[in-house]
Amino acid sequence: MENTYRYRLSRLVRTQSSEIFLIWDEDRRIGQLDLHYAHDTIHATLVLEADLPVNTEEELLSQIDEDIVSSYLPSFDREDFLVTVFRGEEISSYTDSSGALDDIEDEHFGEDDDDDDGGLRGRRDR
Repeated sequence: MENTYRYRLSRLVRTQSSEIFLIWDEDRRIGQLDLHYAHDTIHATLVLEADLPVNTEEELLSQIDEDIVSSYLPSFDREDFLVTVFRGEEISSYTDSSGALDDIEDEHFGEDDDDDDGGLRGRRDR
């Protein structure tokens, strides 16, 4: 029986050897996946922002393997797919970029982000 419940995986970054995805359950972000392709071994870090039962976590890992990892290197061609799963929450975000981020609403960034020293600017959700 095929799994009918699927998460939405939105790619943020893709390079020759890595990818970053946000994982969504409808309109709620539940995690982030960082993949690193090292020849015949794929390394993944999965940070879940929601508590998932073990069987649901395994279904998500199967979806990630089917939808993303196997398109890079099918299971019969790879040596291993190593996944480390963490439970966490986003508490802040930083950037040293200028330009478009200045247009983001103030609620996303703290008051001391207006400095022009070229350093990192960020927001803290707490």
